Amino acid sequence: MKPNPAGSSPEACKAVGQTSQHKTQATPVQAPRQKFLVTGGGGYLGFSLGSSLAKSGSSVILLDLRRPQWELSPGTEFIQADVRDEEALLRAFEGVDCVFHVASHGMSGAEKLQKEQIESVNVRGTKLVIDVCVRRQVPRLVYTSTVNVAFGGKPIEQGDEDSVPYFPLEKHMDHYSRTKAIADQLILMANGTPLPGGGTLRTCVLRPPGIYGPEEQRHLPRVASHIKKRLFMFRFGDRRTQMNWVHVRNLVQAHVLAAEALTAAKGYVASGQAYYINDGESVNLFEWMAPLFEKLGYSQPWIQVPTSWVYLTAAVMEQLHLALRPICSVPPLLTRSEVHSVAVTHTFQIAKARAQLGYAPDKFSFADAVERYVQSTSARARGSTARTLLRLLLRLLLLLGLLALGLHLLGLRPAVV
Repeated sequence: MKPNPAGSSPEACKAVGQTSQHKTQATPVQAPRQKFLVTGGGGYLGFSLGSSLAKSGSSVILLDLRRPQWELSPGTEFIQADVRDEEALLRAFEGVDCVFHVASHGMSGAEKLQKEQIESVNVRGTKLVIDVCVRRQVPRLVYTSTVNVAFGGKPIEQGDEDSVPYFPLEKHMDHYSRTKAIADQLILMANGTPLPGGGTLRTCVLRPPGIYGPEEQRHLPRVASHIKKRLFMFRFGDRRTQMNWVHVRNLVQAHVLAAEALTAAKGYVASGQAYYINDGESVNLFEWMAPLFEKLGYSQPWIQVPTSWVYLTAAVMEQLHLALRPICSVPPLLTRSEVHSVAVTHTFQIAKARAQLGYAPDKFSFADAVERYVQSTSARARGSTARTLLRLLLRLLLLLGLLALGLHLLGLRPAVV
C-alpha cells in the first residue's frame, strides 16, 4: 500500500476527490456550434433568416448570385454562387448541419414569364441541392415552398395540408407555381434518403403566402410604384375575397422551428411533412393595402372593374411582353395568375404548424411596414436631392475654375470680362 502524501489523511484525500468530482460535474458541456446554409441568402427572407440564426450563435453561410444589400451580421459568411453550380455547392455544403433552400425565380411581375430560367432554378437547382445534401451528408433540409402549389385559381377556404391536394401541374397557368409544386414534391420524396457513412436525410416543406415586413423589396415597392403612376385607380373581385399574408419575422420563426423539428431531440416530428405558414389572419387585399394608399397621399381605388376584363388585359399584356422582349421590356401591370390571387379566395389553416412545430405567430401591422417604407423612400429622395445639388455646385465651381484659368492664360483680368 502506497503511503499518503505528507500532511494528507485518507479523509482529506477523500474530501479533495469529492470536491474535484463536484467541479467536474458542475462544468457545463457546450453543445457544438451548428452550421447552417441558406440558399437565396441575398434576398429578403434568406438574409433575414440567416441574420436571425447568426444572432443565436450559429455559424451561417448565405449563398446567392447577388450580394445582400444589407450589412452582414457577425458569424455570417456570404458565398456568391448559383444553386445550379454543382462544384460551388459541393464546396459550400461541407460540414453543414442544415440547409434552408430558399432560392427561387419567377415569383412576381415579368419574372413569371421567364419559363426557361424558372424551370432551371426551381427544378434543376432543387434537384442539385438535394443531391449535394446527400453527398455531403447534410442531415436536414428545409424547403421554402408556396401556397401556390395548391392554389391555381379555384377557391380554397381554410384549407389544410391533408384536405387540399396539389393543383394539377398541367393546369397551372404560370411556370413559377408549377415548378414550385414539382420542387415541393421532390423535397418531400427525398425524405428518408440514406446518407453515405450512416445517417438519414430528413426534409420538410413550408408553404407561405406573400411576405411583408420592413425593407421588403418585392411586393410593397411594386404596388407603391403602380399607385404613384395612377395605375391602381380601379379595384376588381368580390369585396369578400380573402387571402393570407405572413410577416417576415413569423416566417423566420417557422423556419427555425422546422429545422429543430427535424432533429432527434424533437422526435423528427417534421420529417417528410408540409406546413402552411401565415400570420393566422385572413384579409381582403384592397382593405389590407389601405394604409399604403393613405401614406402615399392617394385615394383608395373606387372604380369597380369586372374581373374578366382585368384577366383579359393581363393575358394581352403577357403576350405583348413576350413579343417585344427581344426589342424592349414592357413589364405587365398584372399577370393572369396575379389576377386570380387578388380575385379568388385562398386561405389556409396553420393548426398543424402550431401543433407540431410550436409555431406561434406574433401580431404585426402592415401599416408599420408602410411607415418604414415611406420613411426610407423619403430619406432616399432627400439624399438624392442633396447629391444632385452638390453635383451642380461642383460643376459650377469647376466651370468657374476653368474660366479663370483660361483668362489667366490669355493675360486677361476677370474685371475686363
